[in-house]
Formats: sequence, structure tokens, C-alpha cells
Amino acid sequence: MSAQARGVVLLVLVTCLWGSTFAVVKTLGELLPPPVLIAWRFLIAAVALLPLVAWTRRNAGRAPRAPDGWRGRSLWRDGALLGAWLIAGYGTQTIALQTTTANRAAFFTALSVVLVPVWLVFAQRRRMPALLWTALPLAVLGLALLSWEGGALVSGDVWALACAVTYAGFIVTLERMAHRHAALPFTLVQVLSVTVLAWVWAAIAAPGQLWPPAGAWGPLLYLGVIATAATTLMQTVGQRTVSAAGASLIYALEPVTATLFSFVLIGEQVGLRGALGGLLVVAATILSQRAGEGPPEAHPEAPAVQVQ
Repeated sequence: MSAQARGVVLLVLVTCLWGSTFAVVKTLGELLPPPVLIAWRFLIAAVALLPLVAWTRRNAGRAPRAPDGWRGRSLWRDGALLGAWLIAGYGTQTIALQTTTANRAAFFTALSVVLVPVWLVFAQRRRMPALLWTALPLAVLGLALLSWEGGALVSGDVWALACAVTYAGFIVTLERMAHRHAALPFTLVQVLSVTVLAWVWAAIAAPGQLWPPAGAWGPLLYLGVIATAATTLMQTVGQRTVSAAGASLIYALEPVTATLFSFVLIGEQVGLRGALGGLLVVAATILSQRAGEGPPEAHPEAPAVQVQ
């Protein structure tokens, strides 16, 4: 299997795991305030990564050092920047799930897939392709149908749209930075950055609710170990060989898997209008990625770097 194929497989697995988190986070949102949920989720993720960090440091003498190493300023600078994008994305999504359904939030968040090529068009100062002009109204119509099915637009829908914008920024920024650092240090710094920011937020917003109830620990462990530590590492590795546009096309599967998990785990269903709206969102994501295709110099793929 080629390096690019392995990257695609990793990103598909990441997308499936992400799909499961909407129902889990919505359920946890009834037990914990958003900043406390995120703080514990990322603290658990950081702890989960420590054994792997210790193992790689112990075996560092057998492999060449990364260009910047663990103490490089650029590693911490880039990781902190991505951590800021991440907490913006996770924060807006967690708040959204307090007032909107899990499958609806998933399709609203999927707008990030359409926004990535739009972001790249403006960043690279290119003319917007005709297909992208088609994708944008399709996405808006799809979201309108999803909203219509679930009633009037609620605040959670707006927060989900904010999540789409921030996560599009994260995808584009990660593509630019992923090749600069070894995957494990880069992942750990991102997770630590989110952890610090989230605990500061939690201490200010919910100082009396910092300790989770007993029923929250199982979902928190799943979110921290599987859906955060593992997925962040796999995404960092996968996007070394898959461009931002290609990665965002794979991420278009997320609302589909989220809908399936939401039905199985918490019994949420999508009606005819919602299904049609979701179909239009998926169609818009595919069109937006075809619009984003260009010569190699327009969307350079990050070279593969060995995990250290």
C-alpha cells in the first residue's frame, strides 16, 4: 500500500470515529458544561499520549532526530496556533450540541468541507471556479432543508456554522504545517495547547463544576483516548500525504456516519426533508472538491515524515 493510500485509510477511520462523537458529546452535554467537557477530554488525551511519548524518547537514539526536536520553538509555536483553531472548533461544536440535534449539527458542521476550497481560493488569490459557485448555494439549500425539518433556526445551528468556519481554518493550517514536524510531538503540543486553554476557560466559566459525575467518565475516556488522542495523531499522519482538499472530501463522510451513530446510540432520526438536505450538503462537498482540483503547485501535498 502506498503512503498516500495509507493516508486515505487513516483519514476515513478518523471520519468514522468523529461521526460517533456527536451523539456522545450531546449526551455528555447534559452532565457537564462545554469547557469542562473539553478540558477533561483533552487532558485524558494528553495522558493517553504520554506512554507513546516515553517510548519514542527512549528509542530516540536508534533513529535520526526530527529537524526541530521536542524543544524547537517552531514546534510549540505551530502547535499552539493549531491548538487555538482546535479549541475554537471543539468549543463551538460542543455548545451547538446543547440546543440542536446531533445529526443536524453534523450536517451543519460539514459546511467546513465546502469552505476549505473557498478559503484556498482567497488565500491563493485565484478566481473562484464555476463549480464552487454551484456548490455554495447547494450547501445553503441543504442546510435550509435540514433546519426546516427540525423547526426554526436555533442558536445551536449558528454555533455549528461557526464550527464549520473554524475547522476549515484548522484543515488548511494543518496542511501547511504538518510536514514541518514529527507527528507525535506535533500532536502532543496541539493537545496540550487545547488542554491549557480549556482549563482556563472552565475555571472562569464553571468553577464549581470542574469534577465530572460518575456517569460521565466512560464517555470521557472514549472521547479522550479514541476520539481525540488517536484521531488527532492519525489526522496529523494522514494529512502528510493527502492534501487539504482531498482530506476535506473524505471528511464529507462525517455527517453520514454521525447520522448512523445518532440513530443507534440515542435514537435520533432524519425525515424526508432532512435526508434531502443532507444529500444536497454531500453533493455540495463533492462539487466543491472538484472545483478545488488544480495543478500540483496549486495544492501541494505535504511530504511524508516518519513518526518519531
